[in-house]
Amino acid sequence: MAHMEINGTRLWDSLMELARIGGTPKGGVCRLALTDLDKQGRDLVTGWAKEAGMSITVDKIGNVFMRRPGKNAALPPIACGSHIDTQPTGGKFDGNYGVLAGLEVVRTLNDHGIQTEAPLEVIFWTNEEGSRFVPVMMGSGVFAGAFSLEHAYAAKDVDGKTVQEELGRIGYIGAEEPGNHPLGAYFEAHIEQGPVLEDAEITIGVVKGVLGLKWYDCTVHGMEAHAGPTPMALRKDALQVATRIMQETVAIALRYPPHGRGTVGFVQVHPNSRNVIPGRVKFSIDLRNIDDQRLDTMDAELRAFLKKTEEESGLKIDLVVA
Repeated sequence: MAHMEINGTRLWDSLMELARIGGTPKGGVCRLALTDLDKQGRDLVTGWAKEAGMSITVDKIGNVFMRRPGKNAALPPIACGSHIDTQPTGGKFDGNYGVLAGLEVVRTLNDHGIQTEAPLEVIFWTNEEGSRFVPVMMGSGVFAGAFSLEHAYAAKDVDGKTVQEELGRIGYIGAEEPGNHPLGAYFEAHIEQGPVLEDAEITIGVVKGVLGLKWYDCTVHGMEAHAGPTPMALRKDALQVATRIMQETVAIALRYPPHGRGTVGFVQVHPNSRNVIPGRVKFSIDLRNIDDQRLDTMDAELRAFLKKTEEESGLKIDLVVA
């Protein structure tokens, strides 16, 4: 077989065209799952796949499977892929590269007239980022049986819209049952989301492990009161208690290096008025570690701190696994 290389310019151009859908002034991308922009991105990518001679299958959670036939249709496909939804301040390449790199492989095979023995598939999963809807990795999670389709369908965004409603609205509820789609193998090319390789001036790396994670929604219940006449000693300030928990989230991660992670990235303050003491604060907690035992220990320390803080502050604290 002759030496083959992908068309790097074509791949780059495709990445840049997709990035224009939801492009931000700073050069990033905001294309949240199941929005109109997500539909535009899905339509663009599936259109490219059809132009490359691929067939399209969509399952009931909106996962999209784009297939190039092989010589032996009885063989399960060799697949690669990722996702095309982004964070609110996402980049051009996170997820998108894994999908479009797979598409570029198909295009290159077409250019050289090569037919593989097994079919090839390029996949993009629904709501992998988990920014608009929780749980994270929703499409692949339903596919793998980590949680049910009904659980995913019922998830709501901050405006009360459900996954099932939004999938239907953008036209991406397919007929195939999630998981009823055999795969011979699955590969995912991905950019480095962190700064480690760049800092070490290394071009490429092989993943040795994935950080396990635990997501929570934490709510601190205090009491609203006027900022002026309410003495400090008589306040039930939910935000002040919440900030103690936020700081402890970071402290827990720092106690378990080098792979401990602790993040609070979402906060809702009620009533969110500058001269009212906050009566309720809801926020996310994200704990991660590559070691399952250490992650369980981090979880236990968080729960112990919440119990202690609840006793010391007198405010009710709820913790729900997201």
